[in-house]
Amino acid sequence: MNFDVVIIGSGIGGLTAGALLAKYGKKVAIFESHSIPGGAAHTFTRKGFVFDSGPSFYCGLGNDKPSLNPLKQVLDIVGESLEVIPYDPLGHYHFPEGTFAVYSELEKYRQTVAEITPKGAKELVAFESKMLELYDCLKDIPTIALRSDWQLFPVLATRYLPSLIKSLFQVGMISGSAGDVMNKTVKDPWVRRLIDLECFLLSGLKAKGTVAPEISFMLGERTRAGVEYPLGGSAAIIDGLISGFKKHGGKLYLNSHVEKIIVKSGKTRGIKLKKGEMINAPIVISNATLWDTYNYLLDAEDLPKKYKQEQLGTPAVESFMHLHLGIKAEGLENLTGHHVVVHDSNKDITVPGNTCMISIPSVWDKKLAPDGHYVVHSYTLEPYEGWEKNADYENRKKQRSQTLYKALEKVIPDIRERVVLELIGTPLTHSRFLRRHQGTYGPAIAAGNGLFPSCHTPISGLYRVGDSTLPGIGVPAVAASGILCANSLVSPQKVEEILQQR
Repeated sequence: MNFDVVIIGSGIGGLTAGALLAKYGKKVAIFESHSIPGGAAHTFTRKGFVFDSGPSFYCGLGNDKPSLNPLKQVLDIVGESLEVIPYDPLGHYHFPEGTFAVYSELEKYRQTVAEITPKGAKELVAFESKMLELYDCLKDIPTIALRSDWQLFPVLATRYLPSLIKSLFQVGMISGSAGDVMNKTVKDPWVRRLIDLECFLLSGLKAKGTVAPEISFMLGERTRAGVEYPLGGSAAIIDGLISGFKKHGGKLYLNSHVEKIIVKSGKTRGIKLKKGEMINAPIVISNATLWDTYNYLLDAEDLPKKYKQEQLGTPAVESFMHLHLGIKAEGLENLTGHHVVVHDSNKDITVPGNTCMISIPSVWDKKLAPDGHYVVHSYTLEPYEGWEKNADYENRKKQRSQTLYKALEKVIPDIRERVVLELIGTPLTHSRFLRRHQGTYGPAIAAGNGLFPSCHTPISGLYRVGDSTLPGIGVPAVAASGILCANSLVSPQKVEEILQQR
């Protein structure tokens, strides 16, 4: 088989790149190892319970307001839309000192903080004001128009010159960290911990390590568009991307594991499937992590030795423990859908097991669980090291999941008596089913400690997308990586034609 572009993996990065390239008229094929597309955003079903395997927090996916969410911009371009349920508060943070409701509506959020620490609330306003100033500079340059090559500069200069000039006054913040802004504006320890927590939830790093534009975009979009849950869960997003991809001629091959990227004389020639079939294409885009791409999909001589060593030395976010539950819903009518529990204030929030995330999406979409039940997903950081399939594996799974049960008891005190289905995932599960290096969610490159690798590689015709290419381990970042890669493979005029159709 012959294609213009072959994409390895059907995660959101691969699907966004594929959908755009198909829209641009390229002959594109996506090859996915598993029977279910979506990568870390795939959905699976057990005994009538529909589980999101990864992300469950979204904003800007609806049609009520113009969206700056890169994912929504791609869906719009390929003619797909989602039905969403908006909600506020967006969640509750449970600290040892008490529970705190987090609102999208900025003034309400600030009032809630003021009830806990009036002085800290004023400092939070100063922090947010700086972040929203940056957001105001960046929001007028849509991600869908960007690319990852030198032709970005004439595009910005001709189409977005006023916004570009405005952003030049924010160069220091753009290249700095959220922690830099926090240190200049916030002294209150409770608010500093709150900011650290929000950065950690977004990037896997605290404020000091999180680039300022990332938290700026999150805060701005959360305030402007609010938060929503797509009916059908994350599967609805994946289905929308696949529908748009196929609508424009894209081919998706499931159960098709890519064994090797074929490189000859420094140029990409295509891929070889595990079953032996050769697929020819001058351009290959890997949606695998940088570690999996460079360790397993290429031969040792394909990459410059120094480059490979540097890339493989990139620090990674830890893996996770996951707890997927089906529970009885009787008496939980006022339950809210998102919660974060910090067990011990004396421990760093990044200590594995100390910060636990909880999602109960059937609060919004009743079809995700059988009548009278809820579906629950809770997860926390967990190192990959030390995990192995041995005689103690099942006991260790149970033991390491207790911190998640303890977190859930903050929200549903009798959670253990309500469980009708229990699935425990470990870093080994994460690594195996998502084919991700040590089960990681992506690089942990702290602000100021180096640049993310971008979509380019030293091999002509080989590109990368996903959470190893842009700051952030969330959906907007990986969708943006797909956009930048796809746009870089066509002319600015081709992108302009598509933008005129919006």
